[in-house]
Amino acid sequence: MHGLTVRWSLEEAPDGVDEALAAYVEATSHAKFSGRQGLRFKTWRSRSGEWFEGCYVFESPEARDEFQEQFTASAAESPGSQIIGSSPVLIEPCEIVAVAEGGSGFLAAPSFR
Repeated sequence: MHGLTVRWSLEEAPDGVDEALAAYVEATSHAKFSGRQGLRFKTWRSRSGEWFEGCYVFESPEARDEFQEQFTASAAESPGSQIIGSSPVLIEPCEIVAVAEGGSGFLAAPSFR
């Protein structure tokens, strides 16, 4: 499978950015990507005060490349960049070697708070 990592630095982000990002994902971004054609899944990851990241897995390199091209062209104006106050520091394609579903099952949800 064909992955894409988009990462922002939170080192100089404003106070409250973690809560603002979580609220945005829960209220808007999760629904935006749920059911998206060509996308297998997306995860949002964060380390408070360090970084915020979107990890995308696409069904084909063409789907990934199309999304990467569109996103890169408008990355500075993206909602994540607006909330954080800066553009991504990394937009990097990768290959997903494998995915395992654990015994507790897969859980897709707009928030794990």
